[in-house]
Amino acid sequence: MIQCNEDKINKYLIWLLAVSMVVRGILAAWLEFGNDEVYYWTYALYPDWSHFDHPGMVGWIIQLFSLNLLFDSEFFIRLSSILFMTANTYIIFRIGKEIKDAQTGFYAALLYTASIYAFVITGIFILPDTPLNLFWLLSFWMATKYFKSENPKNMHLFLVGLFTGLAALSKYTGVFIWVGIGLYIIIFDRKQLKNPILYLSMLLTVICCIPILNWNMENNFISFAFHGERVSLFGKPNFGTFGTELAGEFFYNNPVIFVLIVMSIILTFKKKTSLNKDMQRLIICTAFPLIGLFIFFSFTRPTLPHWNAPAYNLLILLAAAWLSDKYEQKENHFIVPKSIAASLAVMTIVVIFGAIEIKTGIVPLSPYTEPDKLGKDDFTLDMYGWKQLETKFATLREEKIAEGTMNEEDGIVADEWFPLANLDYYVAHPLGMKVMGLGYPSMIHKYLWINEERGGFKRGENYWFLSDSHYMKDPYSMYQWAFHEITPIDTIQIERCGKPAKNFFVYSCKKMHSLPPTLSEIMAEPASKE
Repeated sequence: MIQCNEDKINKYLIWLLAVSMVVRGILAAWLEFGNDEVYYWTYALYPDWSHFDHPGMVGWIIQLFSLNLLFDSEFFIRLSSILFMTANTYIIFRIGKEIKDAQTGFYAALLYTASIYAFVITGIFILPDTPLNLFWLLSFWMATKYFKSENPKNMHLFLVGLFTGLAALSKYTGVFIWVGIGLYIIIFDRKQLKNPILYLSMLLTVICCIPILNWNMENNFISFAFHGERVSLFGKPNFGTFGTELAGEFFYNNPVIFVLIVMSIILTFKKKTSLNKDMQRLIICTAFPLIGLFIFFSFTRPTLPHWNAPAYNLLILLAAAWLSDKYEQKENHFIVPKSIAASLAVMTIVVIFGAIEIKTGIVPLSPYTEPDKLGKDDFTLDMYGWKQLETKFATLREEKIAEGTMNEEDGIVADEWFPLANLDYYVAHPLGMKVMGLGYPSMIHKYLWINEERGGFKRGENYWFLSDSHYMKDPYSMYQWAFHEITPIDTIQIERCGKPAKNFFVYSCKKMHSLPPTLSEIMAEPASKE
């Protein structure tokens, strides 16, 4: 096979990185936050060593790239996602080049760019997966350098431990890098067990995880208890959740890429690819445990397909190596396989259609027209209408304060982390109001701690309550135990392209008479999902 000139590949790679970064930057600035993203803004607003849901890394990088929220627009809060995905594309190129050749590296970069998980979920949105993917790929890159070399450098193995520790500080699943590498060592390279640097590298990962362990010890292991409820080992078989998980993996990783990965795995096990055997084994050992674990969990309870998506990023390398075998390059003509072109086309269509649908609602996704159900089941409304709500609510609030119905100092209350964070960022924060979580810890999450930061609840206080027809809730059944008086005030209609999209029903909750347990009281009780 004649390899395409590497200078030409490098030129194409630069164009790929630049175009991808610009497109994602525009979308990051244009689209409002989703429920998860705006919640992680609170990690930067109230930083800590760890949090109810995840470790602290996502909050720290938001602080870093927004200059501690000095610039707190969607673009700057998402800036790390834009830059990290660009870096990740380059890293996967280097890994592909390391394990085979530059052509494999560029094919891997193209496939990674075509991954909906990589391009959108971690490349536009700000989630714990944003830093997780960076450190996951960096760790695996160092592992390939170490295990592929005839004279391995212990520094590369040491860096595996550092980057794995940083991955674990991003999301608990980061530790699966060691699960995979350990599996590879035990099965295929047991001489490494005599290398003391291996254990020092593992120790470095443990040291990185000390903030997580310390925070959980101080908070009654509430985070571990919460995640234990989500992924317990036993339960009643549920083929519906299993099917949903597989369908999600098929879509999140791009249907074309998913098929390419399956085909490349089959060919790998049939020994019909030229990729170095040790690298094949390292990829499979590192990817399969994480994928298999969450597929197993999905048999008994709901899971989310992005939980194991980092492992699919490694399997992209198998697909890229197989395609590199299949397509011979001419010296002055670089071939992009039709399958890769198709995967890029699928991703482009999804991104364009998704962005347009969020902004316009051109395809009706909700069959409901009743005022209290308007927009129900339309998931695109999670990322639309919050700025419009702030403008309309500000006017309503001024009117009610002027007539004496509500007071300037009255905050907003809700019983779940979304819409708590949405209302906090888009409504309360611009208006100088406070938002408080009034509900079970398993529902309000970090707001259990934010409540304390904001002074806690006090008897006699009044609050606003806004119920979204998209996720309609009844404040009477929820909060009769807490307030003397709950009264409907008005309805705010959110429009999209001149048409009603959803309603916000606004209530006043007056004269709080019963207080919820404080953080210290909850921490003194045995860990519970409630």
